[in-house]
Amino acid sequence: MTGSRSQWLAAELRERVALGDYGPSGSLESEAELGRRYEVSRVTVRRALEQLRAEGLLASRKGAGWYVVSGASFGQSLALGSFQHAGSAVAEAGVPLARTVVEYGYGTTPDSVAHLLAVPGSTETLRVQALRRAGTTPLDVVTEWVPLALAAPVSRVDAEDPGTWETLRRHGHRVAVVRQSIAATAASQRVADLLEVPVSTPVLLVRRLAVGPDDKPIALSEHRYLGHRFRLEVEFRGWPATAGAEPPGVAPVTSTEQEG
Repeated sequence: MTGSRSQWLAAELRERVALGDYGPSGSLESEAELGRRYEVSRVTVRRALEQLRAEGLLASRKGAGWYVVSGASFGQSLALGSFQHAGSAVAEAGVPLARTVVEYGYGTTPDSVAHLLAVPGSTETLRVQALRRAGTTPLDVVTEWVPLALAAPVSRVDAEDPGTWETLRRHGHRVAVVRQSIAATAASQRVADLLEVPVSTPVLLVRRLAVGPDDKPIALSEHRYLGHRFRLEVEFRGWPATAGAEPPGVAPVTSTEQEG
């Protein structure tokens, strides 16, 4: 029973870390306080904390207790009508962000991607997949598609640094609008291997479509963030418009999609 209780407690604490509940200091309650709060034994508390230490989320110092490791979780604040690159949240935390391209090539466009990029399904597009690390720990896997007509300037080297979107911008393709959708999903074998987590680990899927001033798509990216390492924060004003209404931006899922 202790094993399942410790896993349950680890999940509770992992969620609190992801939500930023421990604030700037990052200090957790003492082991005794955690035991009282969650009504579990000291052994259960210690096993849960050790599990999160093994995941790189927590650390401890003699005499100082347990605390959240710097860069264990990032919050990205988004304002309506504006877009800020997710990497800024990592930079603001003082953690280096590194991007490594793991796949690069041209191939037939999946139907769902072709629809978003407004190109025929049989058309080739450039597909780039990269792993981003915050410090030494995986943050997300990003898969990007660029229409063939725009892809020529994006070499494998440029896709890694300064990145696909930035390379397109430097070649005169101005992003006027970013259309973003967010969903919860589970890591496929490929994504799990790159993120160094078990298959089906919860991930936050953030899809971004870059659109130019002429309303034509420039690029599509899908970021799969570790669910316990990244959160998006959005402020809405004037909600609810009607009693019982869902928050703005919430929409029912009508179909399932396979991970790239």
